[in-house]
Amino acid sequence: MSSYPFVTLDVFTDTRFGGNPLAVFTDARGLSDQDMQALAAEMNLSETTFILPPQDLANTARVRIFNRTAEMPFAGHPSIGTGWVLSQAGRGDELRLEVPAGIVAVSATAQGATIAAPRPLALGEPLPIDITAACAGLTPADIVTTAHGPIEASVGVAFVFAEVSPEALPRAAPDLAAFRRAAADYPHFGDRLSLHLYAHDGDGRLRARMFAPNSGTVEDPATGSANATLAALLLSLSTADAGAWDIVQGVEMGRPSRLHATARRGADAITATVGGGCIPVLRGEASL
Repeated sequence: MSSYPFVTLDVFTDTRFGGNPLAVFTDARGLSDQDMQALAAEMNLSETTFILPPQDLANTARVRIFNRTAEMPFAGHPSIGTGWVLSQAGRGDELRLEVPAGIVAVSATAQGATIAAPRPLALGEPLPIDITAACAGLTPADIVTTAHGPIEASVGVAFVFAEVSPEALPRAAPDLAAFRRAAADYPHFGDRLSLHLYAHDGDGRLRARMFAPNSGTVEDPATGSANATLAALLLSLSTADAGAWDIVQGVEMGRPSRLHATARRGADAITATVGGGCIPVLRGEASL
């Protein structure tokens, strides 16, 4: 029987038991794919990460990210939290993490970290307004389409983005049956139908919620990859060269989270970053 150490931390917060919890297995050598998936399901968090030696020695580590049911190509709060754990272990303040979607650059401080998304903004398929509203437990009138309709977008992992009215956001509630129907009727999205709702909350401020019940996350308290993508999407709808947004998520879950997302327009692509605080919580080991 072998033991595998892990730590947990809260990401996108400066207060313990706020933000989005993450489990990090700090030395995953010897674990099989099935072991990692089983441990992620046992942790029952939105994501669990596993640190391995890098394939390219120019990088800091290879990181595998699992949600409750599947491996993720990229995810925000796991990349931020894992980079911060590595930095705290003496691996430096500027790190490069190998994930399936590419290389995630991490800049860490004593208080938290910021990541650069591994891919530029890519737009995908629209989702009909009535389907989007049904999944969110809202009416089509609650969906704001002034800037854009519900649309899939990604900077490494895909989400469907829908703007809703500020009054509608707190009363949104994921309808599991509607999500299952949407996955069946729109197989392009499948189990990865992750719906990110947002509302404007003043100059440069946003409120957000993210539902992904098909993959086991009924609601997520802080979704770094989605909010990085949101920043890139919003910039793409403007003529500005760059933008920055402060985003609050998780309030309705009792886990308030604060994220800072930026986007920049390059010659042929829009790139994004997202960052926030990290607080250590637990330390232990799993025996397999």
